[in-house]
Amino acid sequence: MIKIGCLHAHYSNIEYIEETLTALEAELVHFVDPGLIYHINWKPKYELAIKVKEQLNWILSCQVDAIFITCTNYIALLDEIPFQTNIPVIKIDEPFFEQICKHDHEQLLLFTNPATVSGTMARLHQYADKKKKTINVEVSVIENSFELIMSGRKDAYNQVIMDYLDTCDNDTIISVAQLSMVEAARLSKKEIGHPLDSLEKHIVRQIAKQV
Repeated sequence: MIKIGCLHAHYSNIEYIEETLTALEAELVHFVDPGLIYHINWKPKYELAIKVKEQLNWILSCQVDAIFITCTNYIALLDEIPFQTNIPVIKIDEPFFEQICKHDHEQLLLFTNPATVSGTMARLHQYADKKKKTINVEVSVIENSFELIMSGRKDAYNQVIMDYLDTCDNDTIISVAQLSMVEAARLSKKEIGHPLDSLEKHIVRQIAKQV
């Protein structure tokens, strides 16, 4: 059985990944470190990137067959420092970006954590440029929400997101950028894109490349 080491910035992400990858014959080993969220706004990127590299090497020491990163801040920091390994390092945002790049008209991308925006958008535009795609994405941060999930108030967090979604134009293509927002997106009456769309197929493809 394949063993995948999953790196999360918050414990609430584990449930989403376990549910999404149920059909995948793999052992999922979860590593959670929310510290980056608290340091991202004031510590130098290079210093944070070194910490991420240490975490990835720690996961590698557990004899995993692949690494799966679910935090967009962790992913963005990988661009700051070289990290090489012979196993797949799977990034949750890549299949999500692929879905966004299928549309060339205006889209709305929602966040709850302001610190996630710049890194995610930089990677999105890099991905679009690499694929030679033109995207028109407006960003909006749902204020006074992220602290709810960080303090364990998941129901209140979901409700704030759903209330915000209710105010959005029905004709606009809407996606939520963070894994913690997926449950609210699914509970919404609207069709909302999210990072778990097509995730299982993407992981299977990435692992198959190494076989």
